[in-house]
Amino acid sequence: MYKHNILFIGLDTHKVSTEVAHVEDQRGAKPVHYGKINTTKAAITKLARQYQSKYPHATLHFVYEAGPCGYWIYRLLTSLGHCCYVVAPSLIPKKPGERVKTDKRDALKLAKLLKDEELTPIYVPESEDEAIRDLSRARETAMADLKDAKYQLKALFLRNNITCKVNDNWSLQHLRWLTELILPHPSQQIVLQEMIQTITERIGREKRLANELFHQVKQWRFYPVVKALQAVRGIRLLIATGIVAELGDLRRFDHPRKLMAYLGLVPSEHSSSDKRKLGGITKCGNGRARRLLVQGAHTYKHKANISTELQKRQEGLPKEITDIAWQAQLRLCRRYSRLMSRGKHRNVVVIAIAREMAAYIWAIAREVVISSVNPRLRISRVPA
Repeated sequence: MYKHNILFIGLDTHKVSTEVAHVEDQRGAKPVHYGKINTTKAAITKLARQYQSKYPHATLHFVYEAGPCGYWIYRLLTSLGHCCYVVAPSLIPKKPGERVKTDKRDALKLAKLLKDEELTPIYVPESEDEAIRDLSRARETAMADLKDAKYQLKALFLRNNITCKVNDNWSLQHLRWLTELILPHPSQQIVLQEMIQTITERIGREKRLANELFHQVKQWRFYPVVKALQAVRGIRLLIATGIVAELGDLRRFDHPRKLMAYLGLVPSEHSSSDKRKLGGITKCGNGRARRLLVQGAHTYKHKANISTELQKRQEGLPKEITDIAWQAQLRLCRRYSRLMSRGKHRNVVVIAIAREMAAYIWAIAREVVISSVNPRLRISRVPA
């Protein structure tokens, strides 16, 4: 960051109010507490205008912590022409001796750390990308709710020693069998009917969200990347959409190792002198994207093969992308088999496969041209 006549402003944001502090770009300058304002668009716009009027020759740099309030403050301040940074609370330096925490101190601390260049901004998605991410997360939440409802019904059957007579669970035949089931007590019959109704409603909710996601993702600017990632084994449309929605533009990582570290798939390390100790994976960064990759990594326990479904997903894709996907399948299937033969735990093997999958996903994303004008633009190789 080039420091010249800059005013650093720290915002400790909350649902109702926001504490504000600032520090000037001068040697030895101390942070100054501005006060408390309402967390509204009008109040923040007024704050920016007051600072701009008081410091007409200074560039305003705002910073606040990422939280449940989202990114609307960032988008508001950047639309007004100011610089704004969003930082993760886990990446903010903290002294071991600090035992007092207040909103005022947090605002002063943010402004001082921004001036000292000790904060790492996070990636802020575009509003359209965030909307697709919300839809993808809503569909996954619906799947989890449906699974919970099914588990509750199975637990009811287990407590009452009821055995299902239909092999295909949750099919139309199975649902008809549930409606014909009679329990010995009227109270239990009411519970059964409520559970059946809940499952039916949640099945419909999951289908509606999935259909809407299929429709909306085709209009998305990152749809070429989503389509290209489906060439990789274990990554279908919903998984590819979730990964891209969580990670955003993969080209912002200049090396695949940075993507692996962002996903928390690299091992933790504690080294000192000539001793080096590696632990479990860090699990930092985006947990949902990591979980989706791990889900896809389980498919590499089988031998390398281009199935009919995978062939359909690869139709129309450039040869460069399909070659990367086939190279990934050959390597990862061999690596899975080799690690298992060495006696590694299955979970360790799956994490290792997911870590390398991230590198191939990064390589495929680099081969895709994204057009903001026409999101249906055909995938083509990036010119050298």
